[in-house]
Amino acid sequence: MSSSVEAEANAAAPLGSNNTRRFVDSALSACNGMIPTTEFHCWLADRLGENSFETNRIPFDRLSKWKFDASTENLVHADGRFFTVEGLQVETNYGAAPSWHQPIINQAEVGILGILVKEIDGVLHCLMSAKMEPGNVNVLQLSPTVQATRSNYTQAHRGSVPPYVDYFLGRGRGRVLVDVLQSEQGSWFYRKRNRNMVVEVQEEVPVLPDFCWLTLGQVLALLRQDNIVNMDTRTVLSCIPFHDSATGPELAASEEPFRQAVARSLSHGIDSSSISEAVGWFEEAKARYRLRATRVPLSRVDKWYRTDTEIAHQDGKYFAVIAVSVSATNREVASWTQPMIEPREQGEIALLVKRIGGVLHGLVHARVEAGYKWTAEIAPTVQCSVANYQSTPSNDWPPFLDDVLTADPETVRYESILSEEGGRFYQAQNRYRIIEVHEDFAARPPSDFRWMTLGQLGELLRSTHFLNIQARSLVASLHSLWALGR
Repeated sequence: MSSSVEAEANAAAPLGSNNTRRFVDSALSACNGMIPTTEFHCWLADRLGENSFETNRIPFDRLSKWKFDASTENLVHADGRFFTVEGLQVETNYGAAPSWHQPIINQAEVGILGILVKEIDGVLHCLMSAKMEPGNVNVLQLSPTVQATRSNYTQAHRGSVPPYVDYFLGRGRGRVLVDVLQSEQGSWFYRKRNRNMVVEVQEEVPVLPDFCWLTLGQVLALLRQDNIVNMDTRTVLSCIPFHDSATGPELAASEEPFRQAVARSLSHGIDSSSISEAVGWFEEAKARYRLRATRVPLSRVDKWYRTDTEIAHQDGKYFAVIAVSVSATNREVASWTQPMIEPREQGEIALLVKRIGGVLHGLVHARVEAGYKWTAEIAPTVQCSVANYQSTPSNDWPPFLDDVLTADPETVRYESILSEEGGRFYQAQNRYRIIEVHEDFAARPPSDFRWMTLGQLGELLRSTHFLNIQARSLVASLHSLWALGR
């Protein structure tokens, strides 16, 4: 990606309080969409019934146009496009393992995750899609208007152009409200990034059968249900600036104390000195750690083996690389085959929160992952697969994991099973939770952890490479708590 395009994707014009107000008003409108919230699941079921979808695991030798390179054993596409599955050699002073090898997806191109918005009856509505991805556990999930890699929208797959993509590629079609580069999973992708965009249009937009207009409040309400709102929608939602100096105090008039604390968190600590202090903590944390991640041939990846149907770790942990065949009547290409990553277990992702002076703060973590471009990103309090620690003494577990696993259900403010990116990951799910702890909990957390407000996290999301994809999902979940209450 050229430096000029990268600068453009990180420098959307400041929105001002009027646009923040419109985003907030839409988030508070949970029942006033073009499709009533009570009818959404009927609409989604109709879309599932109107189309035909099928995903099957297959042996590697049934992959079409994919092959293991003779010299490296990397899994590559015949056109040299899309992505490759290759090896990574990692050396670091972060965590318990100083070095390891693993397979990883290398997809150098930058994709577009874009939501088209339009005022309807005075309220911003989002044009959302019921999109099939081969890795989705329930086939269809609520996706952004456009969710496309460069290979998709340049038609490298020789299929049709993704609908509505022109609104995000040309500056003349609408007003860009959000445009920022963000990363994807650092454990499974090598330096993967997407443009997270929100574009507003004034003119009439033709609504295709698999699309519908919903308010932000409706999307946030659906985020509180299992496996409805996909990962790409969640990351774009997190980048929407709901916070400013007036938002929190106004919303804090709620009678519900926890919702008051979340609302106050929107506007707390967003002055320049507080943000500079938070950035300084993060930069210091990054400077403590060394990460050397070297791409190597898949043939040189130690402790991993290949069969006819998977590439897997000898301990049976982590994940496997598999192959699938896919058919879908509502995709740009009707059928294809591809490699995917399949996690061995469901993950546990949690943000511990507490009220400090009546303002909600979340305990975030400066976390190193092998695929990050800049060593570390800000992560939730806990982000792991618990199964990987079942044979490990509890004093060697990740910090705060025991607090998460033993949390009183009454303290859980948010809980949903959410899917990760279904285009590359096969049935990858995590349990996302927001858990409230008492006010004196971890008053002085370890140096890699910091209590931050929702407003501070929102300010950092104006720039790239601060919050990881899991933290962004939980930021979107936090927004559902002030918009909708408990």
